[in-house]
Amino acid sequence: MSPSYETGHAKNVANFETLISFVTGYGAAYNPSNVAIQLTGLQTKAANAKTATENLNNLLAIYSTLVAARRDAFEPLSKLSTRVFNSLKASSASQSNIDSAETNHRKLQGRRASPKLTEEEKQSLIAVGKEVKQISVSQQSFDSQLDSLDKQIKLLSVIPAYAPNEVELQTATLTNLHTDLTQKNRATINQITTLSSARIARDEEMYNVEIGLIVVALDTKNYAKSLFGVSTPQYKQISSLPFKNQKI
Repeated sequence: MSPSYETGHAKNVANFETLISFVTGYGAAYNPSNVAIQLTGLQTKAANAKTATENLNNLLAIYSTLVAARRDAFEPLSKLSTRVFNSLKASSASQSNIDSAETNHRKLQGRRASPKLTEEEKQSLIAVGKEVKQISVSQQSFDSQLDSLDKQIKLLSVIPAYAPNEVELQTATLTNLHTDLTQKNRATINQITTLSSARIARDEEMYNVEIGLIVVALDTKNYAKSLFGVSTPQYKQISSLPFKNQKI
């Protein structure tokens, strides 16, 4: 996701706090009937928007950590699959069993036919509400890798000839690996759901068309314009403060 996109929300909050500072300086002259743009209403809106923004930022940091952990955990899988397959070929397993294992191994080794977004890139786009239209043609998604690994483990478990001395190649170890990878994948997916909910809450505070921070800021400007006049120093203090709708 674009860093400037997330920075834009923080800039709106910072400008809103600047707006409040100028409004406070107006003193008793600033006395709107609209509760939402009264000083206490502005302060509450600023606090809520800041909390929602900071909460989302915290969740984004957690998401980045989970993505990195999952990527690092899956990265050795391709080489491990090669070792497992070679170990099976070196055993007395039948050719039909080897052929079946090769199918699973090939899926674990698959590469994209043409450049595609990485899984992290696709999920990051999903996390910010963008539609991802690309379709994987190589079964290299994390879910597919997990499925292929599970099939390989189950196949090896019923081949008596597959009995490697190397602990890391044994089916019990591979089963534990599958469990760990599944947990890391699920944790990342769950975090995307949490992120989506937090983003909705942030956007509600910031960009709701009736009570969002942007609308409140513009209403405040309009009240100051009506109170002091468009050419007055007081209005000019806040008229140039930018508030941009970042919701997508």
